[in-house]
Amino acid sequence: MADSKSKILIVEDDPDVAEMLTKYFRSQEYEVFTVNWGEDGVRSALQVNPDLAILDIRLPDIDGYEVASRLRKDRRTADIPIIFLTEKRDRSDKLQGLEIGADDYITKPFDVQELRLRVRNALNRVSQGSLTNPVTGLPEGALVDEKLSEALGKESSSLLFVSLLNMGAFRETYGFVASDDVMRAVSLMIANTIREFSRPEDFLGHLGPAEFILVVPPSNLGILSEKLKSRLEQSVEYFYPLKDRELVANRPDRLGAKLIEVPSLKDRGPDVTKFKTELLNA
Repeated sequence: MADSKSKILIVEDDPDVAEMLTKYFRSQEYEVFTVNWGEDGVRSALQVNPDLAILDIRLPDIDGYEVASRLRKDRRTADIPIIFLTEKRDRSDKLQGLEIGADDYITKPFDVQELRLRVRNALNRVSQGSLTNPVTGLPEGALVDEKLSEALGKESSSLLFVSLLNMGAFRETYGFVASDDVMRAVSLMIANTIREFSRPEDFLGHLGPAEFILVVPPSNLGILSEKLKSRLEQSVEYFYPLKDRELVANRPDRLGAKLIEVPSLKDRGPDVTKFKTELLNA
């Protein structure tokens, strides 16, 4: 149940989905406002000041991306957490939503219990000031921005970006709990590798839901990248149930990881948002 009467705005043009979500979240003791058109969604957000918005991407007038973009540009609605409902699975669509400032997305058809957990987590992040990830406990949001602002332009800092690939496909097949277990296991693996091959005080945080950044001394970057890549490759199959390991071994949507090394932050400009966008789009 919701801890208090948090307000949720639902922008969904399918009347059956809209009615189901409205009834469900009201049964969970949320205050729910539902509209079917994008323009109405923007107006409603300004009128009711919701604690969270659930936006379908495909709407009859303007799409969910445009709704989110307008909310982010208005100081009155700029900080509202946004969860996208989408039928699209492409990485480019996810990145488009993240660039606009979406907090999460879920692909139709979805499990309403999973959506409830995502709503809860997004609201928890707001109540905690978006300082730590609710799944891994690692810094995110303002804490990551603060660290990057401090590190950009410094010769003594390098960065390793770790992106888990195909987490969306894994989540859709095995569920929210299993994907959270993967995130916790990977975050622990990265933290242990830092302790072994660098310094315990080195920074580890989230750049996105399945993206990590490590700010480390340049002298330790190479060995950290090498060890992490090897450990992730060796561990991936164990994230799957035993019965599926052979089946997924050569599938294109199998879990994987992309590592990007930034050997020096000395020549990087001070624009944290631009730097984060470049990493997410790399």
